[in-house]
This record gives sequence, C-alpha cells and structure tokens, in this order.
Amino acid sequence: MKTEKEIKEKLIDNYDRKINYLRISVTDRCNLRCRYCMPAEGIKVKPARQIMTYEEILSLAKAAVAEGIDRIRLTGGEPLVRRDIVDLIASLKKIEGLADISMTTNGILLKKNIEDLWQAGLRRVNISIDTLDAEKYAQVTRWGSLDKALAGMRAALRIGMNPVKINVVVLKGLNDDFSPFAKLVYEYPVHVRFIEYMPAFYGDQAERFVSGKELLARIQSFGKLHETDSPGGVGPARYFKPRGAKGTLGIIGSSKGHFCESCNRLRLTADGKLRTCLFSDQEIDLLTYLRKGANHSRLRQIIRKAINLKPKDRFAKREGKIRRSMSQIGG
Repeated sequence: MKTEKEIKEKLIDNYDRKINYLRISVTDRCNLRCRYCMPAEGIKVKPARQIMTYEEILSLAKAAVAEGIDRIRLTGGEPLVRRDIVDLIASLKKIEGLADISMTTNGILLKKNIEDLWQAGLRRVNISIDTLDAEKYAQVTRWGSLDKALAGMRAALRIGMNPVKINVVVLKGLNDDFSPFAKLVYEYPVHVRFIEYMPAFYGDQAERFVSGKELLARIQSFGKLHETDSPGGVGPARYFKPRGAKGTLGIIGSSKGHFCESCNRLRLTADGKLRTCLFSDQEIDLLTYLRKGANHSRLRQIIRKAINLKPKDRFAKREGKIRRSMSQIGG
C-alpha cells in the first residue's frame, strides 16, 4: 500500500511503475497527411475554443510536475504550426521540478524556427522522416518536402541540439529499405529509430505491417553492431551502434513489443483529455475541470487519481480500432 508521502513525491501506478513523462499535444492540426497517421482528407479539427490555451497548458503542466512528472514532450499534429509555440516552451522551462522538455516534429518548419526554439530553451528534438527517397517521402506524407525536413535536421544539429532522433514508421514495400538511413548515421550524429506501424489507428495500411523482430534483423544485416544505451531521453527503443558511425540505429516495437511493464508516460490531448494509455480510449477531461474552476490542488488530486486507471498493458483496454487518430492523441 502506497503511503501519502510516496504518492506526493512521485506518481506510482497500481503496478509499481513510476510515471514521470507527459506528452502534451498543443494542436490537432498538421501540415502533412502521413498515411499511418490520418486519412488523405485530414481529420475534422477541433474549433479553437475547444483547444487548450497556452495558459491552460501551463496550469495543467504545473499540476502534473507537482505530482512527479519531470519530463514533458510537446507534440501535435505538428507543434510548429501553432503560433508563438516558443512562448509556451519558455514558460514551461520556468517550472520548478521540470528536468527536461523536448519536441516531436516533422521538421518542415524547424529550420525557420530553430533560433527562437533554442533561445526559448529547447535542447532536443525528434524528427519524423520516414524515408530518404524524395519521391517516396512525398508519397508517405502525401505532399511533404524531404529537403525541408532534412534542412530542419541539419539546423538542429548545427545549433547544438542533442540528441537529435529520427523517427521512421516502417511500411512494407514503401519505405522498408533501411540502407540510406544506415549511411546517414555515418554522416551525422543522429539516432534513427525504426518504428512498427500500428494498425489499430488506421487499418487501411495493416498489410504493410513489419514486426519489430524483422526490423531488428534488417538493421543487423548492416554488419557488426553493438547494443548501446539510449542517447538521452526515456522510452522503449533499443539502440545499436555500427562500428565507426557517428549515430545509432534503433527499433521500437510499438504493436508487438512487450515494454508496457516499464511504461512511464501519460498523454494530454490538444483538447485537454488525459490518456493514461495510448491504446485505451479511456480519457479524463482535465480541461473541463480547469475551466469549471478547479484550482492547482484539485488538479493535482485528479491527476493522481487518474493514475489508478492506467492499465497493466496495452491489451487490457483494447476494443479494436482506436477512435482517435495519432494526430488527435499526440503521438
């Protein structure tokens, strides 16, 4: 039985997992239409009044940090399409007890904003680049520019962000040739992670699923590798360093992997819903509580109780296809 002191010092769920990582979606809008994330016509975005303001995000973040969250990642949609995102980062950086803030982006707007992001205090990014073939990149994203995404990566490296991680959602027959990425880690100190596609979100691509076991076999085919520690951050990836490379190759077995036992994260959607598990549609409407007058103490209490809803694993709450798209949840 957890004592009150233990609960206040850190968030511990019913399965003795320390919950210290919060992913906050700042928008459900995106400037791409990636095939594994949303349909070609996009999703029906929420009206502005239903999206958290920066002040509301800050209030909820402060309550979460007071309860034990010490890492925050900003996601979307695409977080850089939201105006004045640097102001939010600067405000979050001032929260006492918050040890790390990062961002996941598709990189298209990264070069344009890199100086302001650095000045605001952002020091590391994950960039989604699913292929290094320009034609296939446009096919996966439906209209994106590989040149702009790579320019964003280079800008992040040039200014000193570390680590810079590259996320690659693998779709069989479309972007499952890993050799260009293997060459990339010799040229740049980036950390490329090959990620299992999750059919629970968009079943129309289910036939393109490549298992984590196969992903591992693919990267091991590039020669002698040694498994290495995570280059900063927390998460389920396994990393491998090719001999002589500046960066690493990694895998994330999102659908078939068994890392729920060490899951340390919560997700806050752009419309203020707290999700304790990516694969469960169960949500706690923090934004409504806040707008109805819940103070800091009450918000902390709600977050603490929400931890009891976190399932043991991703299969416990599965009811088929997830109702929200990845862009709506926040990755």
